[in-house]
Amino acid sequence: MRTRQKRQVCILLPNKQHLDCTVRVRARGHEVLNSVLKHLGISELQVFGLAVLRDNEYLFLDSEQKLSKYFGKRWNRGSLTVPFILFLRVQYYVESGLLILSSKVQQLYYTELRQKVLHSQSCHQEALLFQLAASALQAEVGDLEKYRHYFLPEDYFPSWLIKRRGRDFLLQHCPVLHGELRGVTRSQAVLQFIKEASSLQDGPVTFYRMRQVGLHIINQRKPPKYCNCNDVDKKELRSSILLGVAMKGVHIYQMVGGKQCQLYVFSWTDIERLTFQGSRFEIAAVGSLCLPKLVYYTPSATHSKHILRHLSDSHRFHIITRDAVGYIQQLEDMQASQFYKETYICDTTRLAHRLQSNSLTSSMSDCSVAVETTTVWSKEEEEEEEVTEYELCVDEPEELFVDSPAELSWLAELSVDGPLVLPSSYWAAVTMEMKQVLKSRADDEGVSMD
Repeated sequence: MRTRQKRQVCILLPNKQHLDCTVRVRARGHEVLNSVLKHLGISELQVFGLAVLRDNEYLFLDSEQKLSKYFGKRWNRGSLTVPFILFLRVQYYVESGLLILSSKVQQLYYTELRQKVLHSQSCHQEALLFQLAASALQAEVGDLEKYRHYFLPEDYFPSWLIKRRGRDFLLQHCPVLHGELRGVTRSQAVLQFIKEASSLQDGPVTFYRMRQVGLHIINQRKPPKYCNCNDVDKKELRSSILLGVAMKGVHIYQMVGGKQCQLYVFSWTDIERLTFQGSRFEIAAVGSLCLPKLVYYTPSATHSKHILRHLSDSHRFHIITRDAVGYIQQLEDMQASQFYKETYICDTTRLAHRLQSNSLTSSMSDCSVAVETTTVWSKEEEEEEEVTEYELCVDEPEELFVDSPAELSWLAELSVDGPLVLPSSYWAAVTMEMKQVLKSRADDEGVSMD
């Protein structure tokens, strides 16, 4: 292969390490993903995806698209001396670290989540931030040693909390919580941190910047959570909007005085339709919420397409992992008195063995997806396409069981094309294993599962 037909790509990991790989000029995203997998010595990235930084915003790559699509003309003129930068970032957040079977992937997930906690603006969740700091200390330092100045508040608390409470207060009280975790292994503490962080309002969320043109009346049965509407004047209502893609739905924030003011929290079942038309973005809530249609604008049509893809894939991920999450929760509830011991040590071994016996590379034919679109495509794949309109329906049935592919047929109306990183058979295996472990625990303890 001639040098001019190669490109140097640098992948930045959440732990601040970087990987360098050389790819063909016509390479696609999955070729870089394969290089990352090989370097890390793992078979699946599970909840991670590759992202490119565009206008100070991370946009996740479609692994089937050519890299030239994301770097434009600079890619065609590139050389081996100037690397192209990609980022390995969490694309799908989880409620339980048990869904991430690879310890290396789990550690990367923990690392990125740790950084998001440090930038949290959830001032009303101060107690949770203290508990997260204690869990992080147990994961990174181990058991507390008395009379040891062993951490810097800046490494474990958001700056606003340090300013509010003072360094001495944090150094005095955080070790007390840390001491309560004595005996918890570092791997167990990582899992505990992931579980606790899933409750942080702005933690397991991917944000996208939007803008609001004109004023839109807030007409809700109840005032928006964590937002004093009296503090939002007409001038501020014209400022920027943050759309957050979360585990269970969509969050809408208004930037007020440099701070995030949460306006709406939509679960997936609260949303009737999401529509992108060029850079125009609309959210239509279900009729029972009595909300007007919310209209915002993205930086470009390209942003719109990537945001929609992330929204639709996140919703699909929520659906196909829902039963597995439920069984994990039941396991944790049954063994709460043992404080994560048997659940996190024994069951993960059985779970990993079970999953390795299942195909992790089969296609998602049982939940193939498509989105109603009207697009104008250029003849050359390297050229940027013009996105005219994308529409996403997120209607959801009362119950859905991953075990039954027929139950997933409704997803054909849901999302953009292309599989998730892991197929639904992976999560069906998780669900089955959790069901078996749960039944075994119930039989041993004489507990009824009804």
